[in-house]
Amino acid sequence: MTQEHHAYVVGLTGQTGAGKSTVSGIFVRHGFQHIDADKISREVVEPGKPCLDELFDYFGEKIRNPDGTLNRKALAEIVFTDRKKLESLDSICYPFITEEILRRISAYAEDGSQFVLLDAPTLFESRASDFCDMIISVLAPPEIRLTRIIERDGLTEQAALNRMNAQLEEQFFIRHSDYVIRNQDTLEQLKAISGEVADKARQYLLDKF
Repeated sequence: MTQEHHAYVVGLTGQTGAGKSTVSGIFVRHGFQHIDADKISREVVEPGKPCLDELFDYFGEKIRNPDGTLNRKALAEIVFTDRKKLESLDSICYPFITEEILRRISAYAEDGSQFVLLDAPTLFESRASDFCDMIISVLAPPEIRLTRIIERDGLTEQAALNRMNAQLEEQFFIRHSDYVIRNQDTLEQLKAISGEVADKARQYLLDKF
């Protein structure tokens, strides 16, 4: 990313249920501004937004609630069991999400922020990785992730498995990341490792660029 006011962008991604939210919180404590791509993805489909209109046009009335909002459960049931439909969802939403992410990165840079953490579960699929200076992935054993997803999102085991299976393979994250954080011990250990990686990332970026 080249601009007069520069901010280093670290992309944080990984498997669903691996503990990425905990890691992002530690990075914020270590001086990173935080951009939550998941939150942005919800904002771009609010009533009246063009992205939502495009989704209704493509998927039909079955994903529209009576009040005009998006029926997320109905949409999830469609896309997490049909890879082509998931790709169609992504192709509709990603341009709107990416535009807002870039706007926020620029705003942080203009305000003088030096480090920005882009927290994005679909960092690679959306190609947001293209404007990251570094990429960090959070990984965890599948049985741990399954339990977390069921508890966190209130899903059935099959629905949770569908979401896990819709993601990229672990080896993809390993091959395309500068750092990998493995969450397979205690919460305190995860926090300690994340703090170390955050400090190393800051120093690496300062030295490299």
